[in-house]
Amino acid sequence: MKYKRKEFQIYLKPTEFINSDSQDVIAYAESVAGTENSDIDKAVKLYYAVRDDISYDPYRIDLSRHGLKASTTLEKKYGFCISKAVLLAATARVMHIPSRLHFADVKNHLTSRRLYEMMQSDIFVYHAYAELYLEDKWVKATPAFNRLLCRVSGVEPLEFDGRNDSIFQQFDLKGNKFMDYINDRGSFADVPYEELFNAFKIYHQKLIDKDLSEIEGVFEKEVDVSIE
Repeated sequence: MKYKRKEFQIYLKPTEFINSDSQDVIAYAESVAGTENSDIDKAVKLYYAVRDDISYDPYRIDLSRHGLKASTTLEKKYGFCISKAVLLAATARVMHIPSRLHFADVKNHLTSRRLYEMMQSDIFVYHAYAELYLEDKWVKATPAFNRLLCRVSGVEPLEFDGRNDSIFQQFDLKGNKFMDYINDRGSFADVPYEELFNAFKIYHQKLIDKDLSEIEGVFEKEVDVSIE
């Protein structure tokens, strides 16, 4: 086994949400990165696939246990920061790359009027990105915003080389505020579901009370970086 140290095993095994034992997730990971030789090359291929194959869609957030599974996001072909990070972590584990999830609260300047009214805030609790263990260190990877969304909102797409952290930039291409990390919640081997759900009940109650499938619209067409 490549990673023999006991502390890595928890980051290689399939879990309830990072279900890297799903046949669909396995097939997807192998089709994307199965021909690559190095972990770096595999991780980079997986990152860009999840970033751009899976659309970022905060209008259809599913906080159910089933909805947050990697296999569910892969099937739907859309997700938000948490579900896309979960999928990236799952595909990495298929490739025997240790992975985990990191959560933080962020002040998000990339939103739409419709979403802002639903959330009643530009603070998003439990924003997530993946951390992959590559070349003897944990590297941050944020596959949330796909290339098309970045283009229409005037933000440079986040790149990932497998060696340097890839987290949201503070400013967009025009120098406007884009994203601020305001509270770190730590790293986890799987989604800390109860903690996450309870935080959403406190800070984003409407996202739980209302079926977000009722929000009609395309986020990429409505995004507005000017909302404060």
